[in-house]
Amino acid sequence: MSSEVSVSLHQEQIEYLVEVGQKYNLPDAGKAIRCLLNFAIEKPEQADAIFTEVRCRAC
Repeated sequence: MSSEVSVSLHQEQIEYLVEVGQKYNLPDAGKAIRCLLNFAIEKPEQADAIFTEVRCRAC
C-alpha cells in the first residue's frame, strides 16, 4: 500500500534528486526519495549518522 505525501524541498535538493534519477535511470524524483528512505530503514545502525548531525545547507 502506498500513500502520497507532500514535502517541501529546497532547489538544491530537487536538483540532486533529478541528477541521481538521471544517473541511475530512475523514473522520477519520488523513486530517488524512496531509495533514500529504504536505505535508512534497512540500515538502522546508520540512523545516528543520518539524523543526529545537524545539516542545514539552506540556513
